Amino acid sequence: MSQVKPVSPQQAAKAAGWSKEPTPVSSAVEASSLIQGPNNIVAPTEMTGSQAIVRSLEELGVTDVFGLPGGAILPTYDPLMDSTKINHILVRHEQGAGHAAQGYAMVTGQVGVCIATSGPGATNLVTPIADAHMDSVPLVAITGQVNSAFIGTDAFQEADIVGITMPITKHAFLVTNPNDIPRIMAEAFYLASSGRPGPVLVDISKDAQQSKMTFEWPPKIDLPGYRTVMRGHSKQVREAAKLIAQAERPVFYVGGGVIKGHASQELLELAEYVGAPVATTLMARGAFPDSHEQHVGMPGMHGSVSAVTALQQSDLLITLGARFDDRVTGVLSTFAPNAKVIHADIDPAEISKNRTADVPIVGSVKEIIPELREAVEVAFEEYGRPDLSAWWSMLNRIRETYPIGWTETADGLTAPQKVIERIGALTGPEAVYVAGVGQHQMWAAQFVKYERPHQWLNSGGLGTMGYSVPAAMGAKVGNPDRVVWAIDGDGCFQMTNQELATCVINNIPIKVAVINNSSLGMVRQWQTLFYDGRYSNTDLNTGHGTIRVPDFVKLADAYGMVGLRCERDEDIDATIQKALEINDRPVLIDFVVSADAMVWPMVPAGVSNDEIQIARGMTPTWEEED
Repeated sequence: MSQVKPVSPQQAAKAAGWSKEPTPVSSAVEASSLIQGPNNIVAPTEMTGSQAIVRSLEELGVTDVFGLPGGAILPTYDPLMDSTKINHILVRHEQGAGHAAQGYAMVTGQVGVCIATSGPGATNLVTPIADAHMDSVPLVAITGQVNSAFIGTDAFQEADIVGITMPITKHAFLVTNPNDIPRIMAEAFYLASSGRPGPVLVDISKDAQQSKMTFEWPPKIDLPGYRTVMRGHSKQVREAAKLIAQAERPVFYVGGGVIKGHASQELLELAEYVGAPVATTLMARGAFPDSHEQHVGMPGMHGSVSAVTALQQSDLLITLGARFDDRVTGVLSTFAPNAKVIHADIDPAEISKNRTADVPIVGSVKEIIPELREAVEVAFEEYGRPDLSAWWSMLNRIRETYPIGWTETADGLTAPQKVIERIGALTGPEAVYVAGVGQHQMWAAQFVKYERPHQWLNSGGLGTMGYSVPAAMGAKVGNPDRVVWAIDGDGCFQMTNQELATCVINNIPIKVAVINNSSLGMVRQWQTLFYDGRYSNTDLNTGHGTIRVPDFVKLADAYGMVGLRCERDEDIDATIQKALEINDRPVLIDFVVSADAMVWPMVPAGVSNDEIQIARGMTPTWEEED
């Protein structure tokens, strides 16, 4: 294996503002240095496979895990009870364990860990595993399996979880030999955290847990064929710099890979030196400060007009850790039609997958961006610094003419956008904001100001309803000193709100804002726009003028947390302030809002981004030069 420079945990922590330093991760280096954790040396010791699982977690530096016991994983829960290093948080549903591990990983930079039993316990982890796969979150899921002699016999609570998760993991291990446990655990953590992060499954048969084995640490990792390129090819970097020097309308198209690669500070320095506009995708909110004059907003289906226009009208896309997904591009053939493409990504499979790159650069953005900064400086000396004044003049006019905003509701109920804007304004950028999926997710992306990476968590790729509450719980465990808001919809909230019991019992004081429009809001918006207002099965009966099933304030009281309700604009600030003052238990606010509010701007599915609408039936008026 070739030697490369490991990621500096100090640099990553500084750039991210983490309260915990991430575990240092290197790529394709000497086997002994692949092992995470404190690098203790443990002499050969006899123990059970279950004890080896727990001991491996301890030696890997794990301090927090989320799980739910059952028969096939029960042997491991016994020694887990004796661990003084690992804090196990008992969830109420395995999906909650997976999303909590995701939230924990997103704010700490460490691998999130979740544990479940076989069969339905393991299959309940499928959604968070798929979510982590789509959003590149480092996750290790440990599941129990029936005795190896029974595998394939349809034994009680047997499911082929390795086969089920193979398409949605970086790798899935089946362990039937207890002596393999230390090595496979170390390999799982390395795979999850190196290169493009992602989920790894470790499925361990019950007899492997119960059998005796000889534990020693560190194990020898053997991952033939697994290579991660960190540094970009110098020739490609120079070619990219040349394109930047010659571009008249360049734009930085920044994806979530910049956050996963801990390269926000490097991006800031490069962007300021080049002077080009920066658009941050839904997954990259906070990678570049919203307050920065070069930030033109979030692109995509519900992006700002200025960000969508910047991409559409550009002659060069400087694409960093993004994947040209359909929510950003609209109809792919019409996306940025006159732009050349620089595409830097650690995953070579992403480059030219959807849009052909003129200059592909494979590697870590943490390494590539500083190299590109140096190459651009040389290119500017050779070709001259491009004049971007006309480009900025156009974009500034669009930014001023079509800012993100909202109109007051016709029914007199509160505008949900106003609620979310005030939550962000009163809490500030040092908090963590975790959204569910739907209208409230888009409004949270639009109306909270993001100034730092790891400030914003959401389910972007898979779009998982129910993500918010357990992910916020995990984020609070990982960042206990930060305020953590779960901004959720009344539909999403009812999918995983049982984890409020976990929060209360384990003293995890998250704050939950239920944006209660009494409906499946985004589905209802599409029914309004595209199905003649035929609201088939989207009314949830939770809001104003309904039977309120459930009553969210009563539900909060049943869970032993603080429940508040806000139904008037004049009470918004005071209610939020009251929630911010309560830090000894979770708080839930039922914000009763209008069901008619919609997310704008919007690019309808199946059309070009050029057809972006700023309101129903209204498109921007473009000047001829645009």
